[in-house]
Amino acid sequence: MPLEFLPLQGQHLLGRAVKKAAVEVVAAEPPLSPATAILVACVCGFAYTIYGAYVTSSAPNQVGKKDEKDKNQPLAANGDEADIDGINTRILKYSGLITRGAMSFLYYEYLCIGLFAVLFSTIAGGALGYLTTSERAICTIIAYLLGTSTSLLSGWIGMAIAVYANSRVALKCYDKLSSGFNLALSAGSVMGFSIMTLALFSLSSLIFGFSTYFEDVISDQTVTKKMFECIAGFGLGASTVAMFGRVGGGIFTKAADVGADIAGKLENEWDEDDPRNPAVIADNVGDNVGDIAGMGSDLFGSFAGSICAALVCCAQSPTLSQSWNYLALPLVLAAGGLIACIVSCMACIGLFSVEEEQDVEMLLKRQLTGASLLSTPILIGICYLYLPEEFSVKGKDGVMWWQLALCCCMGLYSGLLIGIIAEYYTSSTYSPVRRLAVECKTSAATNIIQGLALGYKSCIVPVTLVGITVYINYTLARFLGISVGAIGILMTLASSLTIDAFGPITDNAGGLAEMCLMPEIVRERTDVLDAAGNTTAAIGKGFAISSAMLVALGSFGAFAQVKQLIDAPQIGAFQFMGLIFGAVVPYWFFALTMESVGVAAGQMVEEVRRQLQEKRASGENAADASEEDCDKCIAIATNASLVEMIAPGSLIVLSPLGVGYIFGAEMLSSFLLGAVVCSATMAVSASNTGGAWDNTKKFVKSGGLAEELGDAYDVKLHGKNSEAHKAAIVGDTVGDPLKDTSGPALNIVMKLMAMVALVFAKSIPDTGALAQAVASF
Repeated sequence: MPLEFLPLQGQHLLGRAVKKAAVEVVAAEPPLSPATAILVACVCGFAYTIYGAYVTSSAPNQVGKKDEKDKNQPLAANGDEADIDGINTRILKYSGLITRGAMSFLYYEYLCIGLFAVLFSTIAGGALGYLTTSERAICTIIAYLLGTSTSLLSGWIGMAIAVYANSRVALKCYDKLSSGFNLALSAGSVMGFSIMTLALFSLSSLIFGFSTYFEDVISDQTVTKKMFECIAGFGLGASTVAMFGRVGGGIFTKAADVGADIAGKLENEWDEDDPRNPAVIADNVGDNVGDIAGMGSDLFGSFAGSICAALVCCAQSPTLSQSWNYLALPLVLAAGGLIACIVSCMACIGLFSVEEEQDVEMLLKRQLTGASLLSTPILIGICYLYLPEEFSVKGKDGVMWWQLALCCCMGLYSGLLIGIIAEYYTSSTYSPVRRLAVECKTSAATNIIQGLALGYKSCIVPVTLVGITVYINYTLARFLGISVGAIGILMTLASSLTIDAFGPITDNAGGLAEMCLMPEIVRERTDVLDAAGNTTAAIGKGFAISSAMLVALGSFGAFAQVKQLIDAPQIGAFQFMGLIFGAVVPYWFFALTMESVGVAAGQMVEEVRRQLQEKRASGENAADASEEDCDKCIAIATNASLVEMIAPGSLIVLSPLGVGYIFGAEMLSSFLLGAVVCSATMAVSASNTGGAWDNTKKFVKSGGLAEELGDAYDVKLHGKNSEAHKAAIVGDTVGDPLKDTSGPALNIVMKLMAMVALVFAKSIPDTGALAQAVASF
């Protein structure tokens, strides 16, 4: 009988039966179980990490041998005459100082983070146990400590390979440019792939362990929700390390950098890595502390946070919570991204080679775009195989599998576009930076004014793109769509981190080439690699900011679902107050970190001046800085960063809890939205302003103004060590803490506040203590 001849009620029943049968057919077991897919990806990731470490360890650390087995062939293929013994002695001295300084800082920073983690676990665990249940408290703290320890391990691996590789990259550049490029990329891949693989492996292991404890995790949705809300503690632990790693590392690196620039370039007209400047070693240590350990912990926190938020959203779905195939979708997407990154990186090194200088930047960009393109069919296939044809999420029924795939693609390509936009505003290839360079011929003031305007203008398109992505993803799949969009951005995490690590490794290699008095050709080659690394670093910063915005909104969405705030009103006295309070916190945080850099940089400059005065008085003006002098500068930066990171870190961890317990969940939701919006615009502006000033300085120093000024160009007025160059240096010095301390740290402000709210959601009252008191009058 045709369907239209059935009674209306019969049509509805038959339609539902057909739809259910279709869903069951599509939801057949995928070719690989989620556990198998994740395990395969982790094995491949660990294998590629070990391969990168092997390649790096096989490179020589002394001039005079091609590799560890051949101790006679000269390393310099072009036959340059050089003081081989002198270079080897200096390599051991300066690379040893950088390694010792970096590991010393990391030891004391990790000690502080460990003490905070133990103290926070004790207090937070007690509070959660008192306000909810002891079971929830214990499981959350286990997840929190695992996330903390995994993030610490990842940072240590990245730091260790970076300080191990820097001198070897310099010596490979002594051979030829392509050799230095391949080694720097292999060393960077150790950091990138170890972080992504460790995060995926440890989070999957945690879920497996908890699933054996929570026996009814699939059959009872209440248990499923509880388990994944506890697992969100992993993201909180990772974000806590990211906060202190980013803030502490940022203060260290910029205190050293600003101090070295003022004492060296501006006051003595020394080159950037002059061995007479005792702050130079601290500056090189800072490159590893801030751009390796800091950036790594930042993106580790984003990766963990995005997956945890998506898992909580999946558990809230009445459909997706019924099968492990559906629940594990966020993890399988991350595993697919890891495979795409491995293929892209292998193709970049194996199929292409650096023949000319411009090939370096092209190959770095090709690796990231290649990973994005490869991830697209992978994520579509995963969504098709691991999702039902149609399912429900909190707040919407009838979500199709392809709609969630589209959400993931929106995140993937919006992140890539935001990175490209950041490159446009910060690269000397394009007009914004060239306009700043022209302003430098007038004064430092005009350079700074125009640079601030550039940063504010650069917010418009990236924030608009995120807004469009959020609108589309929320329309298609509510907060699960936003969380999956964040995973889409981070599917290429390993490739992005590989390129990010490439920059500081080659920067350190260039510094060692100059300090070790290697032939000029070596510094020229490392500068080519460093310049490409700086350009792609802008893409990495845009990538980090865009992912932080979506991770924060995804975590906020998970919090809103746990607290049943999907339809909560956003108009009211406490809601308005929450928006305003939330918007103030990023400014407070920004001020604290900027003050910290200024104070520490001032101490650094005073120490360098004292040392130089003593040398001049004793007639040793031309002598290189001693190890003791360098250690004093490293100690200043270390002590300042460890002390100064406490206040801003505590502000971000404690403020959401204070607002939640005092004013209630609705005001906390407004507070979080205000903080996210304000942090996002400030982060984009600060990072792009600082990056533009940095490349303006390099453009003026290299004689780039000759292209802009034509016949009016005068090398004495507009070239290296000219007034225009000094104006560019002032802008770069002002911009250093913007792009490497306060700006990037705002990424973690967004994520950490939302993650704190999510983890403590069950203990936060709907109406806070003060709100209850006000209501009683």
